Amino acid sequence: MAKPQLKFVCQSCGSAHSKWMGQCPDCGAWNSLQQEASATATPFAQKHSLKAGGRVLDMLPLDAVVELPTRLATGFAELDRALGGGLVPGSAVLIGGDPGIGKSTLLLQAAGRMARAGLPVAYFSGEEAADQVRLRARRLGLADAPVRLAAATSVRDILTTLSAGAPPAMVIIDSIQTMHSDQLEGAPGTVSQVRAASLELISWAKASGSAVILVGHVTKDGQIAGPRVLEHMVDAVLYFEGEGRHQYRVLRAVKNRFGGTDEIGVFAMESDGLAEVRNPSSLFLTHREQAVPGAVVFPALEGTRPVLVELQALTVRLPTGATPRRAVVGWDGSRLAMLLAVLEARAGLGFGGSEVYLNVAGGLRVVDPAVDLAVAAALVSAVLDVPVPSDCLAFGEIALSGEVRPTAHAALRLKEAEKLGFTSALAPPGTKGVGKLSVSPVASVRALVDRLKARA
Repeated sequence: MAKPQLKFVCQSCGSAHSKWMGQCPDCGAWNSLQQEASATATPFAQKHSLKAGGRVLDMLPLDAVVELPTRLATGFAELDRALGGGLVPGSAVLIGGDPGIGKSTLLLQAAGRMARAGLPVAYFSGEEAADQVRLRARRLGLADAPVRLAAATSVRDILTTLSAGAPPAMVIIDSIQTMHSDQLEGAPGTVSQVRAASLELISWAKASGSAVILVGHVTKDGQIAGPRVLEHMVDAVLYFEGEGRHQYRVLRAVKNRFGGTDEIGVFAMESDGLAEVRNPSSLFLTHREQAVPGAVVFPALEGTRPVLVELQALTVRLPTGATPRRAVVGWDGSRLAMLLAVLEARAGLGFGGSEVYLNVAGGLRVVDPAVDLAVAAALVSAVLDVPVPSDCLAFGEIALSGEVRPTAHAALRLKEAEKLGFTSALAPPGTKGVGKLSVSPVASVRALVDRLKARA
């Protein structure tokens, strides 16, 4: 009788090794290797190949006529936007986020709205008892929604229950790290258990046509916990972001096989659950009577949606010999260091003896490269103590040479700014105005400094 081969799998990165080691050679994690049993190697399996004995597959040309599936509306326009237009039947969606950010609340509200619209919905909770989910539904005003609810952690029990009747339109698994497959040994949450449980659920979704939503835990770095192969298995990956101290929540799509990536949906946490925010710029703009130094508005582009945010900069001169500090909230700190070096080398502004603080108002994290000019304008405004007009915004990418490079979708950014009452913009040369909004071209950081000095 053949003996099962043993392997040691890293619980951090999923790499397999033939022997145990204190440190994983691939990711460097300590004491992360756990023993698992691999498939049994038999002489029959070693002698025979997989080139025969299977069924012949039907292969279609690329121009074959295929009927597109009808998307399912979740009841949340912002959630549908992040999904690319709604749920696709038979798809698998993974939603991750920090603890307490509102993942379960969002999915329970979506399940309640879909159930009230006449669609069958099943909700399986592996972290909370059924009574706890009912209490949350009562608080959200969804106690009468016909959602089928169960508390379970066994994948076999879940699939047996779903196969007993007609497949529902949507199935929610909260969360995948609590699911357990009896085909493998190991505790729930391990690499092998997460992979096996996800594979069984996704295979059932493809065969039955039901949309499956998996809730995933995240690590301290903000990445979804478990093997990275889980993100490759699903059709869409959404991250639910936000600070617990702020009211807003952002649902960001980082992978979508049925739509565009980098789309966002914006929600606001209220006493009766999550509410959609149709105008996100109203959350991130500060309304004041007069302009203040160091505050500049930037039209960020999140997917296809422009969102206006306010950048706030502060510089404090220190005594000679003191070590200056750099603090950034909502932006890349290394990018700020590069921008400070460009301003000092190309425009003659010295920040070596000053502390620099930069904040994105509202708590939004900006990754758009077009924010460089707005950050530079905020820094120059703070150093010169000259305010930028409150009806003016800025956008453009700054190169190491100090020149301002053009950015994509300038007309879309300006059109959103004109709707909110802005009348002027600092932008790269060649950018055309929109409607009543005029554009002041800025070719370099030296030109930006000269323009603000002229205002002083």
